[in-house]
Amino acid sequence: MVKESGRKLPPPYISYRTFQNFLERLQQGVPARIDQSYWSERLSFSNGYQLMSALRFMGLIDAKDAPTSRLRLLAQASGAQRAEAMKQVTSVAFSFVLQESFDSQSATYAQLEEVFSTFELTAGVRRKCIKFFVELASDAGIPLSSFITKRLRLARSSTGTKPTIKKRGTKPIGSARNGTGTKAVAKRSGTTPMRNLIVPLPIEKVPIEMSWDNTLLTKFPTFDPSWSNEVKLGWLQVFDSLKFPTFDPTWSDEVKLKWFEAFDKLLNRKFPKGKL
Repeated sequence: MVKESGRKLPPPYISYRTFQNFLERLQQGVPARIDQSYWSERLSFSNGYQLMSALRFMGLIDAKDAPTSRLRLLAQASGAQRAEAMKQVTSVAFSFVLQESFDSQSATYAQLEEVFSTFELTAGVRRKCIKFFVELASDAGIPLSSFITKRLRLARSSTGTKPTIKKRGTKPIGSARNGTGTKAVAKRSGTTPMRNLIVPLPIEKVPIEMSWDNTLLTKFPTFDPSWSNEVKLGWLQVFDSLKFPTFDPTWSDEVKLKWFEAFDKLLNRKFPKGKL
């Protein structure tokens, strides 16, 4: 477990699949430093920040973001050797979980939550941390109780939605017949999803998704490095006028994550032609 600026780092809460993809890419070659120029082509700012935080926590990069011997071993190993290397990394990084007082093979999900509650995390981030740990432990061959793994499987299945089947055509209603000898058909009435809404609309008809911040973001362009210096300057001036908060390293990791997610949204918006 690594500390940063005297504060305990949170456990990894990045998607485990993203972490796996990162390790797979390292098989092509390990850079001298893991920085934004390396991962920005494939990851957003928020995911990149989560990745760096995870690597620091697990001791896979040092204080200067250079790969440690553990990370190099994970990148080069395969098969049983890789599983053993992953087990060593997991045992060290998550020693606060895999301690003698915690029986991982019989513990309940609630007990696992209590272990992670020693970190100052919101309920949502804590769930992500636990999910990452469980998947990492599985990859490393560390057995966990069925009370834990079953709970995660149930949570995953409960997030799915049943497919809906749309019926085409209309149903005949009543026995009345029209002049053609066929049953009269009444048109089905109902509400149609409101798409491509045009503002202004009555406030009660505006979807929740169209909050003021999302409406504002739709007007902001994606930054393009090929722009002229004059256009780039104009973009930065408009960006500054939005009163976007300056990033503060002393913020909690939860706030940092929200800041990066909001920043990603700004950078990825399409801007109508002729607006800049």
